[in-house]
Amino acid sequence: MTTSKRPEAKGQAVQNMFDAIAERYDLMNRVMTMGQDQRWRSFVVAKTGDVGEGRVLDLATGTGDIAHLASVRHPQATIIGGDFSSNMLLQAKKRFSQSRIHWLSCDATNLPYAENTFDAVTFGYLLRNVADCPAVLKEIYRVVKPGGRVVCLDTTPPARGVLYPFISFYLRFVIPLLGRLLAADAAAYSYLTGSTMEFYPAETLAEFFVAAGFSDVQYKRFMLGTIGIHWATK
Repeated sequence: MTTSKRPEAKGQAVQNMFDAIAERYDLMNRVMTMGQDQRWRSFVVAKTGDVGEGRVLDLATGTGDIAHLASVRHPQATIIGGDFSSNMLLQAKKRFSQSRIHWLSCDATNLPYAENTFDAVTFGYLLRNVADCPAVLKEIYRVVKPGGRVVCLDTTPPARGVLYPFISFYLRFVIPLLGRLLAADAAAYSYLTGSTMEFYPAETLAEFFVAAGFSDVQYKRFMLGTIGIHWATK
């Protein structure tokens, strides 16, 4: 994937975009994925394994869905939901105001934690929105304990085949239209389409995990190949 923006410029643009769409983010996710997004998030949390009384970090936590599911699955663990969008964190705090989740404003490129801190790190739709995926994965590797798990949910470009024209039409035209109608922001969801179509395929992402130092890297595709979930061990 190539980008015309410097890393800091892309980061600021993405941050501004998510701040702008935070209030309608959940509605758009449900509609765009036809309600499948919660099933994917549950799959992510299931792949974290048994962390007992350990610590789980959910990066790019957004409005908090994965962090919440992690708190339910791991009732004895410390759960931290981190995001660099203040409006997304505000929505997460509103949605799960009675939860025991610790919310944190943070940048995945420079995490405020020591090495070997977390038993599991999850992240949804993070890598597609950063300028340097390998560098972010190395930073995540740094804060995971030996034997800890990482689980990544993200969009992936659809494979070219008989269904490709229909998938491409949905991504390029239907999603921006939904963004205009439901979130009053067609530009943000045009970015979603563009960043998905130009993103790395699942096989390349798996190679990045290996290069960062992770082992036992596996992945599974969903929704006609437009969603990939990767999991690995440090």
